[in-house]
Amino acid sequence: MDLDYFMNEAIIEAQKALESGEVPVGAVVVYNGEIIGRGHNYVETSKHAIKHAEIVAIMQAEEHLNDWRLDGAYLFTTLEPCIMCAGAIIHSRIKTLVYGAKDTQRGFAGSILNIVDDSIFNHRVEVISGIKEIECSKIINDFFRSRRKSTNKR
Repeated sequence: MDLDYFMNEAIIEAQKALESGEVPVGAVVVYNGEIIGRGHNYVETSKHAIKHAEIVAIMQAEEHLNDWRLDGAYLFTTLEPCIMCAGAIIHSRIKTLVYGAKDTQRGFAGSILNIVDDSIFNHRVEVISGIKEIECSKIINDFFRSRRKSTNKR
């Protein structure tokens, strides 16, 4: 599987979020080499706290397969998932999580805790991190740097 190709697709989704004024995180779900779910953060626009990129992509993939079980699927996301998204990844039975940038403040796939691969759960997710990390980190860091500058100007 071409990890860089699918992470580039997640980056395209992150750019869509950025263009909409959302935190620029993007995700895609890949099953049998095909993208079956796409998502980007949609929290501000939708006014729903759960509309994170990973959740949106997972829901689209579930609709595509007409099943909540995404056995064998890969989820690519530009930023390490938060605890809510990590829980959704476990519950939807994603096989492999691939993420770009670490989230040292809210990351639950290795930075704070690695709940997606914890033996306490009945389903464990393989984690591959650091794919296109520089590009993914730049998108999120530039966004927050820009927000801080605009906040400081007020």
